[in-house]
This record gives sequence, structure tokens and C-alpha cells, in this order.
Amino acid sequence: MPANWPGELKAILALGTPMAATQLVQFLVYTIDVVMIARVSADALAASSLGLVVMFLLWMIGSGPVAAVTPLISQALGANQRDYDDVRYSVRMSLWVIAMMTPLIILGVMCTEPVLIFFGQDPIMSKMAGEYVLMLSFGMPFALGVMCLRNFLAALNKTTIPLILVIISTCLNAFFNYLLIFGNWGLPRLELLGAGIASSVVYFLSFVFFTLYVSLDKEAKVFRIFKDFFTPKWERMKEIVILGIPISLSTVFEGMLFNACVLLMGVLGKAEIAAYQIAMNVAALAFMLPWGLSMAGAVRVGLAAGARNHAAVKRVCIITILLCVAAMVTIAIFVSLLPSGIAALYLDGGPDNQDVRNYVILFLPLAAAFMLSDAVQVASNQLLRALKDVRAPMYMTGFCYWVVGFPVAWYLGLKTPVGPNGIWYGLLISLTIASILLGGRLYWLVWKTQRYKLLVKEAEQAPA
Repeated sequence: MPANWPGELKAILALGTPMAATQLVQFLVYTIDVVMIARVSADALAASSLGLVVMFLLWMIGSGPVAAVTPLISQALGANQRDYDDVRYSVRMSLWVIAMMTPLIILGVMCTEPVLIFFGQDPIMSKMAGEYVLMLSFGMPFALGVMCLRNFLAALNKTTIPLILVIISTCLNAFFNYLLIFGNWGLPRLELLGAGIASSVVYFLSFVFFTLYVSLDKEAKVFRIFKDFFTPKWERMKEIVILGIPISLSTVFEGMLFNACVLLMGVLGKAEIAAYQIAMNVAALAFMLPWGLSMAGAVRVGLAAGARNHAAVKRVCIITILLCVAAMVTIAIFVSLLPSGIAALYLDGGPDNQDVRNYVILFLPLAAAFMLSDAVQVASNQLLRALKDVRAPMYMTGFCYWVVGFPVAWYLGLKTPVGPNGIWYGLLISLTIASILLGGRLYWLVWKTQRYKLLVKEAEQAPA
């Protein structure tokens, strides 16, 4: 670990810049879908928004065991850079958990239509949404597998080739969308269904690309990730699940608040829900930058903790949060100043889209308002996970998003004249409280407790 601030800043930027770019490019798969589906009709866009509520819930549940790979690998490598077996067991058992969850993912997706109807959504759009996410679900296990392999490669400081592979996959997604959504080159016009098929095919191909790279790269292949792949390591799987469940629940608490607001918007009208999808897509694109930087910070802080380097842990935490805040503030200024131009990127100038466009212009400055808090909370959460502190953040996020955020959004949005703006106020309040609580938890853990100082002392006193 670098012994000074400039050295650590350089290390985080070297790792975090391509990781942030990778997150951004990978999310463009969804953005491309939104833009192309919006060209079909506002109903198709609204239906895709409803379907993704269910799809993202299942994805967030599956993301916990994947996220658990980062602290396990980085702390193992921080303690011993040649501990190949320990790293291999973590990656292998994470892939096992993903495989075991796959039937549950597909079964859950099959309930999309009745669930949406139960929550008061339009029956026709609910049917469209169910068909869309069913096609999308077949690629979800491969998407989670790619995340697992990317986390492994990030711990090895391998980020450039993964970025290139994600760019290739994104281009393929746009091409397959062009063929299947609009029926080009003699293929049938499948519209929303075609978008789901295209994304699933790309997820599978992306997993193949990453598997080949992990198997062929000079530094990655020494870990022999797929050696004895069908041999279980139950203790490691248990550790992944114990770490992964609180991470999954924290992610669900946050992500489902945003998705629940889709349902609230759906109660208000089709134009509101379509505009919310566009504004939230912009906010999510912006979120990819601090998310990627915080993932790099998580790798670095895991290495520092594994090496029992308490001073480096503190440096990484401060630099990561400052970088995330600086990146998000820059984007927020841009979004708040150019809402009309951004809306034009998603919607044509036809009269049918006028209501949606007006709402997008109204929503974008509100989305920009919570970006600062979003940067602090994601950085703090990722750093806490890297330090294997997952249970307290789980309770904090549950409180912020569902005890505070959702009731405020529901009341202001549906029970007062504030209308759809009130839903955004609920998001802003919950993210602000989350940033305070999670940031305070990180400060208490790293600066005010003796946890890592004791680990350093133990390491110094251990026999050679």
C-alpha cells in the first residue's frame, strides 16, 4: 500500500477510472433499451419500467453473493498475494450460489403480471411487462456471473480488458436491439419482447468473453478459477451467504424504494411513469461513476485491511468519498442546467410525447438534487462492505428507505397537491439520511474504534 496521499490517490484513480467507465458502459445496455423502446411507444416504455421493478428486485437479491466476493478476495490477497486456493474458493462458491438461485429467478419473473395487477397497474401494460422480463430473465444468471468475474479481476488490478469486453457487449446489444425491436434485416418486429431477447443473448456472450479472459490471462489463470469446479467448499459458501444476505437486503431496501416509486408514478398516470423512467435512467447513469470509484475504493480498503495497515484504511476511505462527491456534483450541475436537451435525447418532438417531455424537464432537477447524498451513501456502503461490516448498514438502509423514504413519497405523491414531485422529495430525504448514517458508521468504525488498530497489533506480535 502507498505510504502517502498522492500515491493512494493515484492507485484509486488507476483502478477506479476504468471500473467507473465499465459500470457506465455496462449500464448503457439498459439506457439503449430505454431509448430504443421509447421510439416504439410511450406504452412500451411504461411497460418496460413496470417489468424492471420485478427484474431489479431479483437482480438485487442475487447481487449480494456477488458483492461478497470483493472483501473475501481483497482481504485474502492483502494478507498473502499468493493465496490462490482461497481466492479460487470464493469465486467458485459465488458462481455456485448464482446457479442455485437461477430457477428461483425465473420462477419469480413468471409472477410479474399478476403482481403488477395486484398493485393496481394497467392489465395490458402488466401483460407486456411480464413477457418482456421473462425473456430478460434467462440472461440474468450470466449477468451476475460477469459481475463475479469482474470483481475477481478488479482485485488483481485487471480493469482495462474488462472495460473493452463490456464495450463490445454493449455494441452487440444495440445491434441486436436494432434487429429484434424494429424487425430489420428480415427479422420479425418484436418490439418490447425483442429488447428482452437481445439483452439475454448479450449477457450470455459477455459471460463467455469473461470466462475466456480469466482462463487465458497470464496473471489471472494462475488462480485456476475453474479447477475442480464441481467440488464444493461448503464453509466458503456459508461465509459468502452470511456476508451476502445483509448486502442483498441493503441493496433491496435501496433499490426497491426507487422501483416502488415506479408503482406510485403508475398510479398517477402513464406520462408520469414514462418520465420517471427517463429521469431515473439519467440519475442511474450518473450513479455509475461514483459506484465504480467506490468499488475501486472497496478493493483498496480490503487490501489495506488484509495487510493490517490502519493508516492506509483511513487514507482510502477519505479519498474514495471525496472522489465520489466531486464526480457526482459535476454531473448534477450539468443535469440541472440542461433538462430540455437531455429530454430531447430520449423523446422526439411529436405531440404524443409532449406530456412526458414536460414531466422529464420537471423531474431532472429533482434527480440532480439527491446526487450528492447518493455519492456519500454509496461510497460509505461499499467501504463498509469491504471491511466486512454489513449488518448495521442493512438496518440503517432499511430505516432510511422504508421507515422514512417510502411513507414520505407515498403521502406527498398520492395524498397531497404536491403530486409527482412529492415522490422525488421522499427519495431526496431518504438518501440524505442514509448518507449521514452510513458516513457516520464508517467514521465510527475506522476512526473511533480500536478494531483495526488491534488487528495491526496482533499482526506485529504474531510469530514469524
